[in-house]
Amino acid sequence: MAVPKKKTSTSKRNMRRAHDALTVDQATKCSNCGELKRPHHVCEACGHYDGKTVSSKQES
Repeated sequence: MAVPKKKTSTSKRNMRRAHDALTVDQATKCSNCGELKRPHHVCEACGHYDGKTVSSKQES
């Protein structure tokens, strides 16, 4: 059975975990209704994407 010869130092452990941090989802304003939406996704509020209506959501 494989067993580590030396204890992993806190510095080495933390350097390994440097890329594990969670990132905040980015948000942009919809060009049609002004609601916040995820970039490159259809607007949940009005159903627009790239200046076109692609979903049958009703505008409020």
